[in-house]
Amino acid sequence: MKIEDLLKTEQTLPPSRKLLLSILHTTNLINDKISEALKPFDISIPQFNVLRILRGQKGKPANLSTIQERMVSKMSNTTRIVDKLITKDYVERVVCAKNRRKVEISITSKGLNFLKEIDPIIDHTEAMLTESLTDLELETLTNNLQKILK
Repeated sequence: MKIEDLLKTEQTLPPSRKLLLSILHTTNLINDKISEALKPFDISIPQFNVLRILRGQKGKPANLSTIQERMVSKMSNTTRIVDKLITKDYVERVVCAKNRRKVEISITSKGLNFLKEIDPIIDHTEAMLTESLTDLELETLTNNLQKILK
């Protein structure tokens, strides 16, 4: 569907605005679909993101600033997200005995098992969202979007 149709406008949009509005609409669609897939598991996208970040640590703990800098959404309140994951027993927080200001967060075995359960569902959702694109189109689109991130 054309972005003009989504916006219900007959105005000709400049290419840069057309692209950015398309990205924003696509982002919202992706977030809606991923949230929908996560909803039965009572977990949000930022919580899922933190779990994947901690899994990527391969057993090494991370501090809050490390998690925050790796978050997809920089607007997230990392402390609150970690607190919710602690309540679910998916992560644990350890205060360093030598330096009480140093706090390390690790994923628990329950958190790792949860990710193993949910990974195929997210993989399927991502595949469904991108099924209309060829591998070459996926690579080209990714490369072009990364130029904006520079």
